[in-house]
Amino acid sequence: MRKLRSAPRRCGTAYAVCMTVNPVVRNVAIVALLAAMVAILPGGGTGARVVLTALYLVFLGATVWVVSILYRERRDWLYLLSDGRRALLYGAAGVLAVTLTATSRLWATPAGSIAWLVLVGASVYTGFAIVWAARRY
Repeated sequence: MRKLRSAPRRCGTAYAVCMTVNPVVRNVAIVALLAAMVAILPGGGTGARVVLTALYLVFLGATVWVVSILYRERRDWLYLLSDGRRALLYGAAGVLAVTLTATSRLWATPAGSIAWLVLVGASVYTGFAIVWAARRY
């Protein structure tokens, strides 16, 4: 019996033979290339700031979209809360939003860092305490 030789695998029309690259090595090379572009090219820092701002806005838009969907799904549960608990929940959400907005200013000083931790912790605790209390009944 004769063994048939298999033709070399083709990945595409541009390559005669398929070459594989480790994905980790490829990703590290991409990050290193981007870092070199930011460090070496003139205006690279400004370009990086623009990209980070765009990513931040996309993240913020996605967060607002998810919160709006959650609000629509849980609206009846929110209306079952008493007025005082609902006011505490909305107040905690507002304090958390303002604190996260002022993160860079608060982290600039030691007292601001402590205030940031206290405000975020109190807001998160208040939200969870209201949810836990409402689920007990």
